[in-house]
Amino acid sequence: MWRRLLSFRNWGHVFQRIIPLLFSSKVPLREKLLFVIPAVVYWVAPDLLPFLPVDDIAVSLLLMNFFTDRVERKYAVK
Repeated sequence: MWRRLLSFRNWGHVFQRIIPLLFSSKVPLREKLLFVIPAVVYWVAPDLLPFLPVDDIAVSLLLMNFFTDRVERKYAVK
């Protein structure tokens, strides 16, 4: 798992796929909201989790990785 998260190839794939997946009509709105809502909430109100020493960018990257993996596996969107 860590090897994959540290892979430049994986992140290149995530950055190439995130926007097309967010605008894809094949992906249901609720799946898109599973990515967008936590990211927006964490960026707007990081003080809600005061004891979580994780940077905003790291949380966003992890959410992007989770979203692209989940949607590509579940809906076979390529």
